[in-house]
Amino acid sequence: MDITHVRTHRSDEELPREEQLAYKIAQVAADPVDVPHEVAEMVVNRVIDNAAVAAASLLRHPVVAARAQALAHPVSVGGSGSSVFGTDAARRVSVEWAAWANGVAVRELDYHDTFLAAEYSHPGDNIPPVIAVAQHLAVERGLSGREVVRGIATAYEIQIDLARSISLHAHKIDHIAHLGPSAAAGIGTLLGLEPEVLFQAVGQALHTTTQTRQSRKGEISSWKAFAPAFAGKMAVESVDRAMRGETSPTPIYEGEDGVIAWLLDGPDAVYEVSLPGPGEPKRAILDSFTKEHSAEYQAQAWIDLARRLHDEYPIVFDDPQRVQGIVLHTSHHTHTVIGSGANDPQKYDPSASRETLDHSIPYIFTVALQDGTWDHVASYAPERASRPDTVALWRKVSTQEDPEWTRRYHSQDPKEQAFGGRVEVTFVDGSRIVEEIAVADAHPLGARPFGREDYVRKFRTLAADVLEESEIERFLDVAQRLPELAPEELAGLGFSARHGLLASVESPRGLF
Repeated sequence: MDITHVRTHRSDEELPREEQLAYKIAQVAADPVDVPHEVAEMVVNRVIDNAAVAAASLLRHPVVAARAQALAHPVSVGGSGSSVFGTDAARRVSVEWAAWANGVAVRELDYHDTFLAAEYSHPGDNIPPVIAVAQHLAVERGLSGREVVRGIATAYEIQIDLARSISLHAHKIDHIAHLGPSAAAGIGTLLGLEPEVLFQAVGQALHTTTQTRQSRKGEISSWKAFAPAFAGKMAVESVDRAMRGETSPTPIYEGEDGVIAWLLDGPDAVYEVSLPGPGEPKRAILDSFTKEHSAEYQAQAWIDLARRLHDEYPIVFDDPQRVQGIVLHTSHHTHTVIGSGANDPQKYDPSASRETLDHSIPYIFTVALQDGTWDHVASYAPERASRPDTVALWRKVSTQEDPEWTRRYHSQDPKEQAFGGRVEVTFVDGSRIVEEIAVADAHPLGARPFGREDYVRKFRTLAADVLEESEIERFLDVAQRLPELAPEELAGLGFSARHGLLASVESPRGLF
């Protein structure tokens, strides 16, 4: 990996664009290096994973709204258009709106892949804009599955490399500020764009996607699902403008009034960003991990531990009066973002939104502890959240930062990095249960690492109620042949819902 030292430069300091981070990203995206077989296989896995969670979200209100917006924007004149999850494959819409609608569908349930380091991310959010552009220009430019795989590999590489090096959340900036540039880079690789064009696209994508983290604080709204889709849409539009010769604020990261100086660590900050060198394969996707459960990633290991405790201590947690308190000793991030350290009363509110509850580890741990399972619908149902015995136990669960678990969370050693912690349950009679877990069962180092068969099973399970069996099999066949797909086959990377399913919910009216 090549290390780029990134710092703020005064306007009277001349920083050649070749030394700017945005240009370095552009060079990585423009490098025609081959994709290793194991990377291509993981790209296939994540395409299936995205489709699974998108299928499960088809009737949820944010997805219905985003789909209605997309369907109101017909195909533009520059290509064949792109498909929208759930609709007939023959119905195409404008490319940026397909990226938007499909991005919302993928993100809505908080159920796809993750990477955690200095910053957190859901790199699968890059897939909808890359595929949308590929479908739009497949015939015109002769784009095949090979180019799609290369574009997705680049997008994962850039977002993960930025997440390793630059913390956004420390300054209350949302993680989509890394997603805009990565999606633009992935689209650039897909299209084989020159570094100069990509440099402008990356800069524009970053400039238009810096937002605060209020979208993930307090009463969390549906914008949590819309935010990554917005970044994907902005990436598509940024690439379009750059291809037409339009430019971006420069230097976008290092400028005196740029991102680092005013939004991140300030004028005196120095970041070291590692990116692949010329000819070096883009392998970062292999360091990311998906979710077995529909909840914020830091909750994955805790759900697995709660399930284990439920099985080992049957009926113990059915009576909250027996429990004095439950403390989850964990990392700073888990404590302050989804734990009691966030100081959000909404995390203990039975009437809170689903988006809020999936960012409440006290709630999630309680329900998994009592039920011994986790379901993307039933575990969040209002009647489940308001059950008196659950509320009583839930309010006895708190989190506490443990420096060792924080250190392991930030470790660069995959064998040491951990996203779990230690639970201490104290009973009224003075007895205690103390257990710990480092990583989720589905993690590459977990008890049951996810493989291709698990991704396929996840898709079959989540799609069973919304797609016909024949459509499930058709999609899985196309997706698993992704690296070899011909241009005309890229349209098959979407799916159509059962007849009448989408019509069963009313589309909200807006401007379009």
